[in-house]
Amino acid sequence: MAVGIENYLLLKINKKHENVDREISSGAEIQSRLLPDFCPKIFGVDLAAHCRPALQLGGDYFDFMSIKPNVGEQRRQRGRWALVIGDVMGKGIPAGLLMTMLRGMLRAEVLTGLPPDRILHDLNQLAIYDLDQSHRFVTLFYSDYDPRTKKLRFANAAHNPPLLWRNSTKKIIKLDAEGYIIGLQKDAEYQCGEIQLESSDLILYYTDGITETSNSSGERFGEKNLINTFTKLCKKSLCSQDILNEIFNTLDKYSGNKKTLDDDASIVIFKLE
Repeated sequence: MAVGIENYLLLKINKKHENVDREISSGAEIQSRLLPDFCPKIFGVDLAAHCRPALQLGGDYFDFMSIKPNVGEQRRQRGRWALVIGDVMGKGIPAGLLMTMLRGMLRAEVLTGLPPDRILHDLNQLAIYDLDQSHRFVTLFYSDYDPRTKKLRFANAAHNPPLLWRNSTKKIIKLDAEGYIIGLQKDAEYQCGEIQLESSDLILYYTDGITETSNSSGERFGEKNLINTFTKLCKKSLCSQDILNEIFNTLDKYSGNKKTLDDDASIVIFKLE
């Protein structure tokens, strides 16, 4: 009788775990659909993007949004686009839920057409209460690009600065602007930067899961290795997707036999044709 009762209790526990796993899998599937499953067509731009979550649900976020979505396809391709990448502190279910919440808030803000610094200011005002209650914060890099002028405007909420490869000088420039983490300070202000892009320039947007990838000795990949890797790839005149694949291949070789990521890892490659 004792064995029978124990088996019954174990069966109930296993059933409960199966239900939880099923709900997490459903949540992961929904969240994966919120990230773009393909890159949009922007006039004169070659895009590639990918996110590797450390767990089933992740806190990384990237997106591409037309400033004026309710126009014809050709006008939309030649119009201004917002490109954003962010990272919610931590990983797993809490980070995934907050990422989903911020996505909805940001998409509503983008339609206002305001400059990047105002977008981040307003997003911080909207999200700070929820983030404060969850004891978490978000780093976010927001940019908008105009294909007609090839100008990129940007603002940064303490995210890893994207790396710009200047094809004319064969050098890397960090795109950065002063700004606080989203959810940290209610009256936070953000600066707006602007840069004129040229043909064959490339931008690497990434989250810290890339640079924090560790090897068997516990040594992190680091920003210096990422810059060196990106520089070598830019000199090969590869397309965006090939550059993205090669960076992840380099990370896989660096991490060796490790089966799990230390953190969510995301990359967006933006290349001017």
